[in-house]
Amino acid sequence: MPKVGKWEKKAAWIVSIIVGMTILVVANVWFFGTPMFDEYVVAALMVAIFPPTLVNFVDYRWRRSVDEHLPDLFRTIVQAQQTGMTLPQALEEASKRDYGPLTKELKKMVSQMAWGMSFEEALDSFSKRVDTMLVKRTVPLIIEASRAGGRVEKVFEPIGRFVQSTLLMEKERKTHTRPYVAIIYVAFFVFLFTIVLLFRSFFTQISEDVLLGEVLLSPDAAKRLFFHMSAIQAFFSGLVAGKMGEGTLYGGLKHSLILLLIGFLALKLFL
Repeated sequence: MPKVGKWEKKAAWIVSIIVGMTILVVANVWFFGTPMFDEYVVAALMVAIFPPTLVNFVDYRWRRSVDEHLPDLFRTIVQAQQTGMTLPQALEEASKRDYGPLTKELKKMVSQMAWGMSFEEALDSFSKRVDTMLVKRTVPLIIEASRAGGRVEKVFEPIGRFVQSTLLMEKERKTHTRPYVAIIYVAFFVFLFTIVLLFRSFFTQISEDVLLGEVLLSPDAAKRLFFHMSAIQAFFSGLVAGKMGEGTLYGGLKHSLILLLIGFLALKLFL
């Protein structure tokens, strides 16, 4: 997975919002007041969140790959230092191996030191470029250990264990929250099934009664109301699923997109 910078994330949001607003303007001009207008609004919402969802997914996979390779990197540094290498030499040796997306960042850090940048400045620049939670926590410890001198490899061993335990806890958390994310999907499917059943067995039959049909909603009004309810339910349920599963609302955008698409197709086909 390639690295996604802050500018790419902002550009994805800007482009998606512009495209979504364009769809809304066209829908407002041509279909305002008709059922088609609601469908265009939902389509604009899906188009607006698709690019940020894709960018966030790529960035999440890149960051996770970086964190997963950190224990192997620290283990290599410890082994290199046990042979008598200094910390910069150990990092240079580690950059020759494959650590996924970390390899490119390590080579860049080694190049910076070769051009005269100090070890601490290069390591700090590495931390800002990678910008993951574990890297931000471990780099200051490495810098302080380098300043203190002595057997620096003694510091990397507990840091490696800390990273490994953190990754293990994160995997356990996702395993424990996965059933709750599944419950959100099941609840949305039950919601859609209830809407379809209620519409077909109640509103379409009641509308044939002249007296009750004037009191209750017409089938078209009920269909539009259910469409609004399903869109709202899908969007916010997806955000909740992302917050529970990955700990961020951005992680819920892909769930919102999936649920919006499912709800749109289900109501379009069965109502």
